Amino acid sequence: MLRQVTAIRYVTPLREGGSLPGVVEADDLGTYVVKFRGAGQGPKALVAEVISGEIARRLGLPVPELTVVELDPVVARAEPDEEIQALIKASAGTNLGMDFLPGALGFDPVAHPVDKALASRIVAFDAFTENVDRSWRNPNLLVWHDALWMIDHGATLYFHHNWPRAENVVHRPYSWDDHVLKPYATAVKTEGPALAARLTPELLEEAIALVPDEWLDDGDKNRYLSHLSQRAAEPEAWLP
Repeated sequence: MLRQVTAIRYVTPLREGGSLPGVVEADDLGTYVVKFRGAGQGPKALVAEVISGEIARRLGLPVPELTVVELDPVVARAEPDEEIQALIKASAGTNLGMDFLPGALGFDPVAHPVDKALASRIVAFDAFTENVDRSWRNPNLLVWHDALWMIDHGATLYFHHNWPRAENVVHRPYSWDDHVLKPYATAVKTEGPALAARLTPELLEEAIALVPDEWLDDGDKNRYLSHLSQRAAEPEAWLP
């Protein structure tokens, strides 16, 4: 399981996201962006965050540390917004935290050129996880201390929203026409296969094992492993 911390103070909401994540302080003196299990997307968005984020980390891609944040509804008492109070109360227990990067800038593809190898690896990763949320409209990339960081993977793995149909789409191709890094990903034909070769069942199982059991139904971990292992075995079906 991921490292676990306990929220001690709700700091502020981040209203850019549809799920209304918030910044909290925790008992380890760290500050985290929390995605709440009581948000509209439900626990599946948190599962996708963990699996995709931890796959990316094992591939050497830049993802802030992910944690499990234990949340007591009493934290909501200091929040005047009734919508946020209700969200916190509905999210008692374990939630997903991402290390807060203070002062980080939103990625601008014009102002922030990206190395072609890194851009190509990110595109290949997004193709594998079927990430529909790294577009020009919503890059889900930050620049912090002159380095690129990948965030917000709740929209990946959308096959898990319909398990009965998942087997039929395991080798679904990936459309990257709108990908924000496409202009920089000029090495995807070489970096893509190299990344795909590292997507072993062992790597995938390590990432899946980190998801808290209470976010899953019985047998889900085996279903994720089977689906993703099958997809990894045929990269020619999904690599751009």
